[in-house]
This record gives sequence, structure tokens and C-alpha cells, in this order.
Amino acid sequence: MRFATYEHHGHRRCAVVSGTRLYPLPAGAELLDLVRAGREALHGAGRTALAAEPGPQVAEVRLLPPLQPPTVRDFVAFEEHVEGVRRSVSGAEGVPEVWYEAPTFYFGNPYAVIGAHDDVPMPPGSSVLDFELEVAAVIGLQGSDLTPEQAREHIIGYTIFNDWSARDLQSREMQVGLGPCKGKDTATTLGPYLVTADELEPHRDADGFLRLALTAEVNGEVIGRDLLSNMGWPFEDLVAYASRGTTVRPGDVLGSGTCGNGGCLAELWGRTGRQDPAPLGPGDTVTLTVDGIGTVSNTVVAGADPAPIRPARPRPRTRP
Repeated sequence: MRFATYEHHGHRRCAVVSGTRLYPLPAGAELLDLVRAGREALHGAGRTALAAEPGPQVAEVRLLPPLQPPTVRDFVAFEEHVEGVRRSVSGAEGVPEVWYEAPTFYFGNPYAVIGAHDDVPMPPGSSVLDFELEVAAVIGLQGSDLTPEQAREHIIGYTIFNDWSARDLQSREMQVGLGPCKGKDTATTLGPYLVTADELEPHRDADGFLRLALTAEVNGEVIGRDLLSNMGWPFEDLVAYASRGTTVRPGDVLGSGTCGNGGCLAELWGRTGRQDPAPLGPGDTVTLTVDGIGTVSNTVVAGADPAPIRPARPRPRTRP
């Protein structure tokens, strides 16, 4: 099944999607609550909605993020992406050996999620904006210290994940040795729908990866194409690693990391040594398509000017 959260005539609703039509769930129903209730509750609510009167067409509404995630983890699971972006951001060559040892991730900003067609403001202080084409798994069952085999049962569905990135901010702040921080903080697209895991099972290959075609376009021009099955680890491994020594909970979103072969502009810049295609700016539209999930398309708009913050003062020499 496919589930959407949308706004129509000033009202927020959740619905099952069938073709181009929305079949609303009862007023007040939230997708995150249904995810927390479990797989059977989610599917049961969907079947009930499909048996009732249809609602508006998808084209008539504003699609919101399918759910408001409690946490957002973003992995870096595509080797080709690591190689290109590392050269672009830091000038280093190749892929760090440590990358192959475990699926690294950072925590994103759950308050920055936006819908499938919402505008994206330029991050304050940035002039080098980039998109990143990813797929995210959504957790449907709480668990800790999971094996990859157990982790498969903890994934309730998938959605498209665009990790918008201010590359100039990212390059500067990562020199401190923490993380991308404000380079990733302004917007993350989730959508258009939450597609339940069972619907994508027919796309699983012999090695356990989901073989889904990924396409990225900027202003109607195809920039990148890849397969989700080119990940270094399947999603079950990502979930298992995320659960080590802690707990994954229903609604948590785990991004795959950006695909290769043009899944973002910075990868292309790293390979050519020049910013071609140019960084994104106001008026540019990024359209990402994942077979089996759908399409998101966001337009960049002008953002706020940054409020000035003074540099750090010299280290104080006083002592108690």
C-alpha cells in the first residue's frame, strides 16, 4: 500500500493512495500513530479507507511529508558517491578504508522535513546548494541490537529522501571534525508517499538488495541515474547497525545515503574538478524519481540572510 499525508482546503488528512486518487483515513488519524500501532493496524486502516468513498485527486492537494519522524539518520552507503564527494568537499582521493568496515551515518534534523513539492529556501549564508538522491527506510517496530535478519521485520516501508546540502557550509564546518551540521540543516524532502515494505519485495534481487531505478533531474535535464541495489549494504544491515547499543523506534527514518552516477552535483564536481553543472539557486527545480515509490519535485527559492554571530573570543587565561 501507499500512504500519503496531505493538506486540502486548509485541512490536514492522511490517506491511502490508489492510482491518482486519495482515499482518506478518519479525520485526526496520523500516519505515525498507525506506524506505531504496527503493520497489521496500518494495513487494516488502509483496507478500510479503500472500501469507503474516495477523496480528492493527488494533483488537487499539497503533499506533506508522509510522517513526522522522531529521528532522522542518514547513511553513506554508496561507494561511488563517497569517492566523488570526498574529492569535491575535502580534495582527498579515493574511499577511506574505514568506510568498508561499517555503514556510517549522522543524525539529521527531523524538524526540517518538507513535502514532495514544497519550495526549498537557500540556506542562510550559502551560495553552493546541492541535492542528494536517496531512499529512506521507515522503522515500524521497536528493537535493539538487531541482527540483519531480524531488522527486515522492523522496516515498515520506504520513501524518497532528498538530503539538501549547502556544500560551502559543509566544507567549512567539517574541518572542525564533527559533522555536516548547518550544511544539512535547512531542508530534507520526504515523499511523495510511504510505500509499505511488502509492495517492494518483488524488486528484491538474489543478494537481498532492492533493485529500483533512481533518476535525478535539474530543470528537466537528467543529471544522474543509478540503481538502489548498488548500495554497499542492504537496508537490513543499516537498521541493524543503527540499533547497536541503542533502540530504533517506530517512525525513525534511515536514509540510504546518496546514490552514485550523478546522485548529487558534488559527486560530479569531484570527478571533473569544476562546478559543472552549476550549484543550485533560486528558480532551479530538482525532480527525483524512484521506481516503485514515485517522484518528488522541489523548486529552490531565496532564503533568509544569516543573523551575524561574532567569532570566538581568544582563549581566556583566567583560572579559579
